[in-house]
Amino acid sequence: MKFLAVCQSGLGSSFMVQMNIQSILKDENVKEDIQVDHSDVGSVGADSADSFFVEATLQSALGSIPENKVVLLKSLIDKQEVRNHVNTILDQENIEHD
Repeated sequence: MKFLAVCQSGLGSSFMVQMNIQSILKDENVKEDIQVDHSDVGSVGADSADSFFVEATLQSALGSIPENKVVLLKSLIDKQEVRNHVNTILDQENIEHD
């Protein structure tokens, strides 16, 4: 499984979200190998990841990505919001976590 944090330029905010996801997976004691990376919005395609974490205002820029793969974030700095989304995905995929 792969999570991809996406922002306009693929540098600052997507890297921050990537680090938050990695921290959450560690906090949740996820044993399954989940790859987490970050990218700019122009470089992603539907096969780039299983779930795309993106700030809500960039939703239209991900038009080629199926809606069920896109996680819209209201706030990139709200770690609890990211945690809720990560845990929802883990539950849907039957991946064990705390």
